[in-house]
Amino acid sequence: MTNQRILAHFHESAELKVKAAAVLAQPISQAVELMFTALSNGNKILACGNGGSAADCQHFAAELVGRFERERLPLPALALTTDTSILTAVSNDYSYNEIFSKQVQAFGQSGDVLLALSTSGNSANVLAAIDVALERDMRIIALTGKGGGAMAKRLTDADVHICVPHDRTARIQEVHLLTIHCMCDGIDVALFGGDGND
Repeated sequence: MTNQRILAHFHESAELKVKAAAVLAQPISQAVELMFTALSNGNKILACGNGGSAADCQHFAAELVGRFERERLPLPALALTTDTSILTAVSNDYSYNEIFSKQVQAFGQSGDVLLALSTSGNSANVLAAIDVALERDMRIIALTGKGGGAMAKRLTDADVHICVPHDRTARIQEVHLLTIHCMCDGIDVALFGGDGND
């Protein structure tokens, strides 16, 4: 790989982040408020996605249960992507499309938040999880790209859609990661005050 190609990746990523900041700052702020309200009321956040998005779910849950940038009490967040026995049992006995929706049925309660990640917005198992979450009076925070796909059409006015303005999966994932860090920081500041750098 040439240095020029590597530089092109960096430049495209940096340019997208600057462009996306203006578009996404408001929905990210709304997402923080939604999660802050849920956590303040004793509710939890469930997260689901496939592939790189599954890794992002686990990253997000780890930051809340452990810590982001300050010492604090653990916060209740659960990645629905980690229990191989549940994932394989549901896939085998029912359908891969139900691996997250079954868990939302089991763990989700009114007032909880579902953090749903799909770069295309069209992941069938994430869509199924959204449907169940809405039935259970949960709120949805959707992280997508490529125009939002089918997920954009599933959300209600009470939900938050953070749609990265790009069509390339790698670039969308890079902005999703930055968004997750923004949300973790926002939650810490909303719950505990200060600038988070003390």
